[in-house]
Amino acid sequence: MSTSNIDFLISLQSLIESRKHEMPENSYTTKLFARGINKIAQKVGEEAVELIIEAKDSNRELFLNEAADLIYHLLVLLSTKECRLEDVVEILEKRHRG
Repeated sequence: MSTSNIDFLISLQSLIESRKHEMPENSYTTKLFARGINKIAQKVGEEAVELIIEAKDSNRELFLNEAADLIYHLLVLLSTKECRLEDVVEILEKRHRG
């Protein structure tokens, strides 16, 4: 994975944060935040299930689309919990170091 790919995730995370604070109309992210943490968490669960279903099939494109949906909704959930992707990466790095 290139640095530009990681930079995109950080950029997306920043966009999600700005949506949370600005709450622009006609934004899907705004609608998620307005629905609250229970609905956001439910959406993460739904996307995880859809990813699992696609993992059992051989359509790579559908699988990757569901993975993208899951990552996006996870970023929204992290934002709702006042956490960031970097917090998750830090934990993964600590685990890797043992």
